[in-house]
Amino acid sequence: MSHHGIFATAINCMDGRAQIPVIQWLKREYKADYVDVITEPGPNRILADNIDKFLINSIKNRVEISVNKHGSKVIAIVGHHDCAGNPMPKEAQLNHLSGALKTIQSWGYKVVFTSLWVDENWSVEKIN
Repeated sequence: MSHHGIFATAINCMDGRAQIPVIQWLKREYKADYVDVITEPGPNRILADNIDKFLINSIKNRVEISVNKHGSKVIAIVGHHDCAGNPMPKEAQLNHLSGALKTIQSWGYKVVFTSLWVDENWSVEKIN
């Protein structure tokens, strides 16, 4: 591997407001030098529902590059306040995060898995 530094992976909403807080949090909490960001609208719901195989495979293929080519040590699934792609209340989104985490863990990577919630102040909270 020609990359130097520690990588983390964020499966985050495409919403630009959620990007920087999550990147900064992962860099701080996991001492990551770089964060690969995989975005979809409402990815926590997509991965929790586990229905759209095309989208799920697309996310999985991008995670595979991050883990196998960049050596990512952490995969975070993210949900956030005021999500247009998953316009559900926080409690429902936290349930989606739990289901999404199970889906991602089933892919079998030997990494740290976590789920994150980004609140109305764009602060990041670790859920799992």
